[in-house]
Amino acid sequence: MSPRAGNAGPHTLAFVESPVQLLNVLEWAHAHAPGVGLTLVVLSPVDPMTRGQLRRMSDLARDEGHQVRWEEARGGPLAPFQTIGGLSGLLRRARRVVLGDPFSRYVQLLLTITRARDLVVVDDGTATMEFVGQLARGERLVRWHRKGGRPGPRDVIFAPVSASARRRLTPGERRHIEIFSSMPMEETPAGVTVRANTFAWTRTRFGPPRITKGADLVGTSLVETGVVDDGRYLEAVHALATAHGATRYFAHRRESTDKLHRLAVATGLEIVRPELPLELIARRGPIGRTVLSFPSTVVHTLPLALSGTEVRVAVCDIDPAWLTENASPRAQGFLSGVTGTARDVHRLSPTAPTASPNAVNPTTPSGPSGQAPFTATPPSAGLVGPAAS
Repeated sequence: MSPRAGNAGPHTLAFVESPVQLLNVLEWAHAHAPGVGLTLVVLSPVDPMTRGQLRRMSDLARDEGHQVRWEEARGGPLAPFQTIGGLSGLLRRARRVVLGDPFSRYVQLLLTITRARDLVVVDDGTATMEFVGQLARGERLVRWHRKGGRPGPRDVIFAPVSASARRRLTPGERRHIEIFSSMPMEETPAGVTVRANTFAWTRTRFGPPRITKGADLVGTSLVETGVVDDGRYLEAVHALATAHGATRYFAHRRESTDKLHRLAVATGLEIVRPELPLELIARRGPIGRTVLSFPSTVVHTLPLALSGTEVRVAVCDIDPAWLTENASPRAQGFLSGVTGTARDVHRLSPTAPTASPNAVNPTTPSGPSGQAPFTATPPSAGLVGPAAS
């Protein structure tokens, strides 16, 4: 254990299911619990990309002196029962619980067991904005891209657990609730403490980055979540890359391999699957002088992580015509809010493609060197410390 951390006993217990959540737990510990080790429980998903990033982030957490407990929480039909049973003792002894996704059914189940009086919610991306608003309005916890749809059978069965979790996340005489976030908060629940995440740990641990002359484009999983039409998205990426001279596309960990291959062939972009959250990838460099994005978490986090550099972050709005028929009625307003509340970013209007990406011969490599523009691993220059191995 690192001498920087104290005893990582049961006093602080953190649950994460994504690399971004784990990063923000490290940011919270750096800002508000320096020198105090915590027990970090990874509720591992099945997606290989997410698991890989979580493994790398777990190494960084251990470097900081925290204990990491990896749980194969979705490793079969009995896995949830085994995981919850194995964690019940830790949960009952914990004085503080830090969590990254209050919408997660797994986390909501765990909240019914804990006796902790201090609960901390760290960012799980832009979903944190919706969580805070729902908590302030006393609404049931529903992810923004599902809001407006009819509850399914599983939602009905799980409703009592979700309601119990919402009550436990409501401050009271014997319960303190804290939100640690880099997201803007239009509605703050009464009695909730809000602390700003400035990405101080990221800036201390990584960089400053080497900045290239070109532009990089950040991908999104809006197609995979059923919000944006697949063909429209490819057209929008093509138009954005052409207009700004982008050469690399940093894929979201949930983007499908098939879509990324089609995008690479159609646009000529080099597809990069990051091995760490983009805030760390950008901070270690190299990174383009301009970073282009659609409405997503990074339009809020990258300006903080890259503070003090010359990198410009620009966000392209989502045209309502790009939305699918099944998109939630809440989708357009929420995505506009993500863009409109972003600080220190340049706002771009949706533009039509200069040439249809479907016109590109799919058998012809379109990368700058004549090779297929698809790569599974990012450049590693600038990575600090043992995580470079």
